[in-house]
Amino acid sequence: MIEIRSLTKKFGNFTALDSISFSVGDGSIFGLVGSNGAGKSTLLRTIAGVFRPDGGEVLIDGLKPFENSAVKGRCMFISDYPYFFRQSTLSDMADFYRRIYPSWNENRFEQLCGIFPIERKKKIIEMSKGMQRQAALICALSTEPEYLMMDEIFDGLDPVIRQLLKRIVSGEVSDRNMTVLIASHNLRELEDLCDHVGLLHRGGILFERELDALKLGIQKVQAVLRPMPRPEELGLDLVTCQIRGSLIELVARGTQEEILARLDRFHPTFVEALPLTLEEVFINEMEAAGYDIDNILV
Repeated sequence: MIEIRSLTKKFGNFTALDSISFSVGDGSIFGLVGSNGAGKSTLLRTIAGVFRPDGGEVLIDGLKPFENSAVKGRCMFISDYPYFFRQSTLSDMADFYRRIYPSWNENRFEQLCGIFPIERKKKIIEMSKGMQRQAALICALSTEPEYLMMDEIFDGLDPVIRQLLKRIVSGEVSDRNMTVLIASHNLRELEDLCDHVGLLHRGGILFERELDALKLGIQKVQAVLRPMPRPEELGLDLVTCQIRGSLIELVARGTQEEILARLDRFHPTFVEALPLTLEEVFINEMEAAGYDIDNILV
């Protein structure tokens, strides 16, 4: 289990993480989303033991990861720009990991090399971004980590490899109870993979919830109302509301039943609840926090 308790990380006068607290249960696939500069990469690096916290603590099964080789040996972190030794090939990197990680599984390495279309003897520096990420994934998964952290892992991967990665990660979680944290801007990919999601903004965490519960707690509804009431008369916890003539489109917090029951009091000519994607949930939550396109363009 990963526990983050009042975690703070600073770089000079800049506070990248501001007293963050949440936990990630064993066998979970946890997605970290947030605006640019929200602190996602810093958080993953601190959890992986790359950075020392300036306040609070990170615990992995009750132990601090920073300068703790026993904990780090059970974890694997793939950064947004994976590191490889200069002029190294996949075979070279595998030899390095084989000596460093006691959990290295040679059979798994051979299996993954057969799954991913990558040349073992080609210099990694000469590969495309997507192929470099595949090389990092092969090495990371071959160590059979208990905790896998990945930063923007889908960037540069083609659709087939993205689906393959999701299938492999889901299988590792199911078979070995591996715990996964993924930071990504690709919300559609996270939606297919994650069971929990945390939204970061300006170094703080706005919420951390189970993905299904998150979607159930916010609804998108269209209705035709005549006459059209003022938004405040609806009695709803509105996130967004747009009115075009007799058509109202709103996003509100609450259950679908509660929202439809309130709208029913206004005798709608037409009413329909629409599914919300994780991307829409993210945008609405960020707008509620004051982070929207208008603010970016100002």
